[in-house]
Amino acid sequence: MTTDNNSSTNDPEGRKHMKNNGMLSGIYGMAFIGAVVYFIQHAATFWAGVFGLFKALFWPAVLMYKLLEFLKM
Repeated sequence: MTTDNNSSTNDPEGRKHMKNNGMLSGIYGMAFIGAVVYFIQHAATFWAGVFGLFKALFWPAVLMYKLLEFLKM
């Protein structure tokens, strides 16, 4: 048995699939880190900081919802 360190995987039917680690995941990662820093800096208590972590995870979904709601007219 050999191990392959490439970024491709085999499915049960033997086809190869390449993982898509695009530039957008890096941009989302930097935005997440920035949101975490912002929310933790503005937290007055420990639990407000914990809540800030959750807000940093879900802010893109809220942003997209508000954008689509605005474009709905």
